[in-house]
Amino acid sequence: MAGHTENSITIDAPFDLVWEMTNDLENWPRLFSEYASVDILSREGDTTTFRLTMHPDENGKVWSWVSERTPDRRKRIVRARRVETGPFAHMDILWEYEEVPGGIEMRWTQDFAMKPDAPVDDEWMTDNINRNSRTQMALIRDRIEQTARENETASVASSR
Repeated sequence: MAGHTENSITIDAPFDLVWEMTNDLENWPRLFSEYASVDILSREGDTTTFRLTMHPDENGKVWSWVSERTPDRRKRIVRARRVETGPFAHMDILWEYEEVPGGIEMRWTQDFAMKPDAPVDDEWMTDNINRNSRTQMALIRDRIEQTARENETASVASSR
């Protein structure tokens, strides 16, 4: 069996701002609540390899892994995958951005499988990813929309 999740949210902000903020890896600890740090390991062409480190979990364990991301602004997609898979046999993520009424729809599709010796199974991880994705997407939406409002206010103030 394998896991598959799809989650989306509409962000009331211009595409350029949504794209820039969600693809600014160095600032992910300020965009996501779960990440303590991001360390860029390499950049080759459009692909960035980086280490993500989470805040300690309820048991004090710190989870960290290496991923790579390749954005394609023209197609408005980002393909990502875990390089250090940890408990996953594989983890592939597709980010899609689409203009819709009310803003930009950001969609995350995650395809994965847990290793046979992982502490949880595909079903548990599917539920966990769905729950966490909704939480993180709402935070990201709120932070981007706040930045959009601040930018709009600054623009109006500077044009006076």
